[in-house]
Amino acid sequence: MCRKESAGAKNLRKEKEMKKKLAILLTLVLMVTGIFAGCGSKSVDSDAVKIGLVQLVEHPSLDQIRESIIAELEEEGYVDGENIVIDYQNAQNEQSNLKTICQGFVADDVDMIAAITTPAAQVAMGETTDIPIVFAGVTDPVAAGIVEGLDNPGGNITGTSDAISIEQIMELAQEITPGFKTVGALYNSSETNSAVTVDALKVYAAGKGFQVEEAAITSTNEIQQAAQNLSKKCDIVFSPTDNTVASAISSANEVFIDAKIPFYVGADSMVKDGALATLGVNYEYLGQETAKMMIEVINGEEPGKMAVRTMKETGIYVNSQTASDMGITIPKSVMEKAKDMAKEEL
Repeated sequence: MCRKESAGAKNLRKEKEMKKKLAILLTLVLMVTGIFAGCGSKSVDSDAVKIGLVQLVEHPSLDQIRESIIAELEEEGYVDGENIVIDYQNAQNEQSNLKTICQGFVADDVDMIAAITTPAAQVAMGETTDIPIVFAGVTDPVAAGIVEGLDNPGGNITGTSDAISIEQIMELAQEITPGFKTVGALYNSSETNSAVTVDALKVYAAGKGFQVEEAAITSTNEIQQAAQNLSKKCDIVFSPTDNTVASAISSANEVFIDAKIPFYVGADSMVKDGALATLGVNYEYLGQETAKMMIEVINGEEPGKMAVRTMKETGIYVNSQTASDMGITIPKSVMEKAKDMAKEEL
């Protein structure tokens, strides 16, 4: 004899069935969500190499070095967020920030520090003698006290140099704007790389019989006034690969273009920003070479036994718009060999 199910029992059974169906549906939703989340995110290797990347200040040359380093690492199979982790920090041209950043890298126990510019490399080596350091864009690492020698750096550090030839830049200046007698030197005297280059300029000038008028600055706020002073005393002006000048070069360019004083510099990006010309290194290539050295260190090479790499890839860079604004005709002999930065994208 069959017993009829009561209304209450029927409702309870339906409620249990509904809860079971909802539980199954929720499980399916969570599984699908997890699958799609996994497809959309990077999986970082547990043994990924941690790299602390510190840059003194943002300006096109240094940015180009950093971007080229990261691109070359990826090209060689070292991808940020997968088998390497890059912690990029910018010091905003503050020495105290550099120290804090490098101390943070040491506390985080990074596997390597990549230091862009001389000040960044100096601070990094002051914070650790154990973590490998690869620097980029250091003009004279020996004079800066960073390495013992170019062939055998010693310690835990090596890297790439962006040293330029004063002789070649002055010869270029003579070809474009011949007959100058006084050269202004606009630079930050606290930047070792700049001071070394200006010293080389003074030695060269003494041998060639022209004068050097210095305008040493300590911050970007002083650039415009220093440029105005130089424009009253000099036939041409030169700035090395100076980070302070480069980060606010428009202040100087405005003065020199108005006064029709040719402005020669140490970096292609400074020409792109309005200076007249340079003969210098290719910073994309420098970044690539730096990345290759970093990979060698990742693979077990000792930085102190790796020779510092100086750049053989150099070129002439001019700004035809600046020349036009100043009424200067750049000789065909120069233009045939030069890259016109007024028409180029860095």
